Amino acid sequence: MRYAIIGSALAGNKGAAAMLESAVQQLGERDPEARFVLLSMYPRSDAEQNTYPAMTVLDASPLRLGVLLNSAALLHRLLPPLRGTIQNAVPEIKALANADVLLDQGGITFVDGRGKFLIYNVASILPAIFLKTPVVKCAQAMGPFREPANRWAARTFLPKMAAIVSRGAKTHEHLEEMHLQNVTAGADLAFTLDVTPEDAAAAEAAVDMSFFAGGDVVGVSPSAVLRKAADARGEDYVGEVARLVDHITGTLGRPVFLVAHSARGNTDKTHNNDLPLCREIQARVADKDKVLFVDAELGSQALRHLIGRCDVFVASRFHAMVSSLATGVPTLVIGWSHKYREVLDMFGLADWALGHDAATEEGVRERLGSLVEQREAVRAQIAERFPAVKAKALEQVDVILRVARG
Repeated sequence: MRYAIIGSALAGNKGAAAMLESAVQQLGERDPEARFVLLSMYPRSDAEQNTYPAMTVLDASPLRLGVLLNSAALLHRLLPPLRGTIQNAVPEIKALANADVLLDQGGITFVDGRGKFLIYNVASILPAIFLKTPVVKCAQAMGPFREPANRWAARTFLPKMAAIVSRGAKTHEHLEEMHLQNVTAGADLAFTLDVTPEDAAAAEAAVDMSFFAGGDVVGVSPSAVLRKAADARGEDYVGEVARLVDHITGTLGRPVFLVAHSARGNTDKTHNNDLPLCREIQARVADKDKVLFVDAELGSQALRHLIGRCDVFVASRFHAMVSSLATGVPTLVIGWSHKYREVLDMFGLADWALGHDAATEEGVRERLGSLVEQREAVRAQIAERFPAVKAKALEQVDVILRVARG
């Protein structure tokens, strides 16, 4: 089968990388003849980082996607005699036209309050619709659909999907309110990500693993998205996180692993890149010797291996939370969307989620202290629930294969 993939990438957000690599791993295992084309927003970086022989990287950077690929796909639909010429001139159109299915792996799409991303959400799937290539929206957060533009877009395009996989109960509820008939309840495919011995070795080569020897490390994954929101409120997000780290290293007496779970090593741009943020936090902490920060772009498997060495974790990046839960690490979440809580709900751990706009420094410290005290019970609960969550995530592989096989 031939699988086209859009909305994820190897570079930048390592949650997107985890979704992408999980799809390649799981579909490749079920379909030995599988071939993948990644329609990438970062084509150069992704091509450099691609180690999968069965995957080709093509250019779907935002401007090219929105203008060239959508226009070419529309012309392909309207002018059948030119289809061969269009496919030869635009390899991404040829790949889409020849694909058995397009996997849309946008982690969060068609959501109220994210109007500036709505055009990209539509542009990602519209070429496949023009080319009559079936689309599966892999497990992701969607809704609510109350704002007029988002509701119109959802009503127009979501029924055209061959299948939609919700990523939690709240998303599923939003989709059911739209009376869609193509929705399957699921879980994030990144829960199935395999970390090989080679991945673990690469991770351990990047850091001094003696840092984790005491078994008491607290992982902290800040977010450039939360920083932007804090800046808009006139708050000092860098200072808040630095003070949390100081509380952990000082009051709690524990070392901190500072994690840039979105990272683009070749730029200081902050979109999908927490490295500049983590550098600023590291510069402002009081005891730098007790803070491990890898100022480099690590792969999703390497990050999962290192996150799994933590005793507890504080996550503000969604897939940092997924990796901590997947490795059994008790996790406190400071998030900005229903997408965090609905995943924690799968583990019966929604009480460990705090909304960033309501989370005070004192409140975060209190909840973290409680998590440290209750970590063994929480760890046991994660271990009990994880097999069912992973099995639910794997069900979407059956959905994808059913669509691809027609």
